[in-house]
Amino acid sequence: MDTARDLPIKLDMVLKAASLSRVALAQALGVDKSLVGRWLAGTVHPSEHNLSRLSHLMEERLPGFRLADWYVPAEELARKFELEAPTQPDLSPAEPILGEFREAAAQEIDSRGTAYEGFWRTARPSLLMPGELFHDYGMIRRTPAGLIEVRMSGSGLDFAGHLFPFAGNIVVYLFDRIGRSPVTVLCKGVTLPRAMVLDGIIMLAALDPARTPAAFPLLVERVGDLSGDAARDDATYAELADLQPQPLDPVGDEAIKARIYRDSGPTHAAQGGDAFLSVGAQASLSRGTTGRGLRG
Repeated sequence: MDTARDLPIKLDMVLKAASLSRVALAQALGVDKSLVGRWLAGTVHPSEHNLSRLSHLMEERLPGFRLADWYVPAEELARKFELEAPTQPDLSPAEPILGEFREAAAQEIDSRGTAYEGFWRTARPSLLMPGELFHDYGMIRRTPAGLIEVRMSGSGLDFAGHLFPFAGNIVVYLFDRIGRSPVTVLCKGVTLPRAMVLDGIIMLAALDPARTPAAFPLLVERVGDLSGDAARDDATYAELADLQPQPLDPVGDEAIKARIYRDSGPTHAAQGGDAFLSVGAQASLSRGTTGRGLRG
């Protein structure tokens, strides 16, 4: 099947014209709302069958709509049905690669994404103040577009980005809006329905004059659950850094320090100890829960 160019723009236009929400469209077509989100995000193109069903559904609300209309320029479609003119996004050459990356994680986001939703506290060492342990507080939640957003703040910094589960691990890409620096986090994932602790590695550039690249251990602990009300959760997130809630299933300060500041020298390595920045399956502190007491 040929790909309909700029389909997310066209689909957004006709949904607004037809007064259809993403949820209503998903229900009408009998598909998951996250799939509709990926159509609108451009990470997935509807199959020939679903595109045909979309066309029939739109014909009921926009008389004269045909399958061929998905393949005309967005501006022409807008003129034909007197729709609001589309805004053409500025797509960089990297956009197709980003789309493939998002699509590769889509299945695991659908099946495992809810395990990581909630409010969280990080524990990480300071690069500029040796021996100091820093905590950031943040929120992880799924978006209507089918992605998992991450927001973290603390120590005067503010991070925003997305989480992608891959093959048992999770990868988080963040941007520090204050230090103007990208941050990458790789954590060992969990198999149970509700993650409680995430054990991993964080990579960033220090805020020293040389912006020194660095990587060091990171521990992330759940401090609360989302309410399901986006506005309420946003308000809770804004208060986290001041409230500094304790983890629901605490690892404990001594265990955190032992993990983060563990010996990584040649003697330790020769004795079979963990490499400083690895998170092995047996040694990892990552764990989850079923919500009924089972942990793992």
